[in-house]
Amino acid sequence: MANSFASRTLTALSDLQPNMADLKIIGIVIGKTDVKGFPDRKNIGSERYTFSFTIRDSPAHFINATSWGNEDYIKSLSDGFRVGDCVIIENPLIQRKDIEREEKFSPATPSNCKLLLSENHSTVKVCSSYEVDTKLLSLIHLPVKESRDYYSLGDIVANGHNLNGRIINVLAAVKSLLRRLRRESRLNLGGGGCREPRLHHCTPSWVGEPKYFTTSDRRKGQRCEVRLYDETESSFSMTCWDSESILLAQCWMPRETVIFASDVRISFDKFRNCMTATVISKTIITTNPDTPEANILLNFIRENKETNIVDDEIDSYFKESINLSTIVDVYTVEQLKVKALKNEGKADPFYGILYAYISALNIDDETTKVVRNRCSSCGYIVNEASNMCTTCNKNSLDFKSVFVSFEMLIDLTDHTGTLHSCSLTGSVAEETLGCTVNEFLAMTDEQKTALKWQFLLERSKVYLKFVVSHRARSGLKISVLSCKLADPTEASRNLSG
Repeated sequence: MANSFASRTLTALSDLQPNMADLKIIGIVIGKTDVKGFPDRKNIGSERYTFSFTIRDSPAHFINATSWGNEDYIKSLSDGFRVGDCVIIENPLIQRKDIEREEKFSPATPSNCKLLLSENHSTVKVCSSYEVDTKLLSLIHLPVKESRDYYSLGDIVANGHNLNGRIINVLAAVKSLLRRLRRESRLNLGGGGCREPRLHHCTPSWVGEPKYFTTSDRRKGQRCEVRLYDETESSFSMTCWDSESILLAQCWMPRETVIFASDVRISFDKFRNCMTATVISKTIITTNPDTPEANILLNFIRENKETNIVDDEIDSYFKESINLSTIVDVYTVEQLKVKALKNEGKADPFYGILYAYISALNIDDETTKVVRNRCSSCGYIVNEASNMCTTCNKNSLDFKSVFVSFEMLIDLTDHTGTLHSCSLTGSVAEETLGCTVNEFLAMTDEQKTALKWQFLLERSKVYLKFVVSHRARSGLKISVLSCKLADPTEASRNLSG
């Protein structure tokens, strides 16, 4: 232990036994849950509050600690430290844990005991990292599971529904977060032993802005989505629902941070038609783990940092497959414009259905590019002069093939107004027009004009996605997810409603 504490009697986690008393324990916080309130059965109408955290004092030993009490005490205690802090716990109650019941919702630990903290007898003190042995600080970079015990993102995607509902470990790099924010550091503890970024001590922050909501029982909630990637998969979603994991994520720098997430829940997202991960109460996330496997992944992301450019449009082009049955909100053009203004500044996309006419579809205009070449590797539009991808092809020996794709902008009009420059691309454009790119290229100008007027005269049912984009002239990128001729009765019923 640290020299500063040599004169004190500290008990190692490995020596704990049930009912031991008058203890003083030091450890680094490696996991923490949010404060939660529950109805107090002994005092009807009041609530008891609780939260838990996990501390570690050696590579082989870590333990869960829980505290119960009134709202002021529990919130004050919880606000006093974060993941990555070293703490001294005095006078905890040592109890034998019920492994089957408790580890269903809490991190699995090697100890057969747990710590209980009470307001009247126990204290938790944060130590300055200058006072603590660097060996203790370095434990924050050691995963709680065996370093090879994880699924690659490619394995998760390949196994698909077979992993639905399973709790597994994941090693991955942070690809992107929804938007860049600046947030002041809550504490300013220096310290050796921790590699950058310094967990909650870092600034600026790169986290996506949490999306706030209210539950059915009027409790406030939030969520934040993190995009991950590795050598096997270019984009994979992990969602954080609690403030503690969101605070931790605020120090993750895209394409520079690797995480080992133990015990995350894997599920199939019906809305996006893909596998996702969720941080739960059992999860412990190790930032920049000091393991051979993590170092290999870190080298991979550094070597590919320039070529793997973050671009939501390209991710969407190859990966996004929205389950259209989950989109049920019907709008007019005017209503969509109002909603877009309300969502200004928000990173999350929103979706809607529009019954409208295609009022501009310039597929028979020679001056307008309708078909473009894309790189088969990264999906970017290639340079027309050289017909090469400037992103992937760093030299002539590394040539990547290309493929042709529809790339057009259309206008959508109803009785309330017009949405200009909506993106209609790829397979969605093929399904809309009823022909492949090659079939379209073989058409005469007269055939293209005839095809255009099939849509200009008929009302369509259009599924749309709206995303804030500084590159779009209007500040909003509108993508067509599906566009088919509308059933007249269905359209009339929705428009009248």
